[in-house]
Amino acid sequence: MSTHTLPPRVAGLEPTLPSAWYTSERVFTAEKERIFYREWVCVARAEELAQPGDWRVLEVAGESVLLVRNRAGRLRAFYNVCRHRGTRLCRDPTAPPPPVPLPGGIAAGRITCPYHQWTYDFDGHLIAAPHLAGTPGFDKGLFSLYPVEVETWAGFVFVNLTPSKALPLAQQLKPIPERIARYPLAELRIGRTIRYQVAANWKALCENYNECYHCGGVHPELCEVLPAFSERGGAGLDWARGIPHRPGAYTFTTSGTTRRRAFPTLNDEERVRHKGELAYPNLFLSLACDHVAAFILEPRSAARTDVVCHFLFEPREIAKPDFDPGDTAGFWDLVNRQDWAICEAVQQGIGSRAHERGYYAPMEDYSLDIRRYILDRIGDAADTT
Repeated sequence: MSTHTLPPRVAGLEPTLPSAWYTSERVFTAEKERIFYREWVCVARAEELAQPGDWRVLEVAGESVLLVRNRAGRLRAFYNVCRHRGTRLCRDPTAPPPPVPLPGGIAAGRITCPYHQWTYDFDGHLIAAPHLAGTPGFDKGLFSLYPVEVETWAGFVFVNLTPSKALPLAQQLKPIPERIARYPLAELRIGRTIRYQVAANWKALCENYNECYHCGGVHPELCEVLPAFSERGGAGLDWARGIPHRPGAYTFTTSGTTRRRAFPTLNDEERVRHKGELAYPNLFLSLACDHVAAFILEPRSAARTDVVCHFLFEPREIAKPDFDPGDTAGFWDLVNRQDWAICEAVQQGIGSRAHERGYYAPMEDYSLDIRRYILDRIGDAADTT
């Protein structure tokens, strides 16, 4: 059977993707090629590279990418590969040190290969190739770094690993910017970051984020603040308007309240309701009146996903001497760890030889988005039969 063709409903329930699509490295390879190498992938907040000369080494679906801010203040990105012999140009400074020190790296707005010291500027141009200046026909202009496209939206940095085929980022985001236009995302700043390693497929995290059928059982503390998440199995939630908090509550904390002010640009409903967005393939946004929790998924293998969770606040709040994001970050950390634990249990269960596929309950209709999204992009490329 072709995995592109899904079987019919069973007892009125829609089938999920085959279980093998969550466990197979072959499928994950197809997803990398058809999704993470071709579409816009969120990788950072622009504030993390605030000044000219700032840089980061990123891993995007197994590819090493240099993200830099050039002298003109523009973000640029390149494959972390020297054009001479293909040497890895720069190590991630957060990684364990090599067994012996190597020359090269990034300094003073220059990228120098550790092997033969070919040097590039922050626009990717080759500016020095030792001992080749007098070589007949040698043209430095033919050896710029391999480009990666960069765009920003709402303070988030996105990269596309196939610039020649990249569509505008706005076309991929579609209606999301309009739906959350009153949240001042571009002006917000990181107040705290929590990083997680989750032993589950990235699609399992997306499906979990897209439904609240699980909330009553998995998130009792969350449902105390947003009772609608557990009512009728989380069915009929109006995400366009936002989800109401319990009486007297208006934000994601244990108490449902905070000393931080609401964003002044919100309308009356947004001041007391919670909104969420999933910008495929790897950005979750959970929006409260005083903060935004942003989840950047970093798929590492078929069975592992790293997650960077940024808590974003108004700069005026961060600047206050008594600023403490703990009321929000602590509450979210509990909810997150509950989600990651249940996603890991899903990953363990679908690995059973007995489980060919799962099924979506009616209140999980939003989870069908991931099914359509994946089928549209990889189809029979992921056939494991």
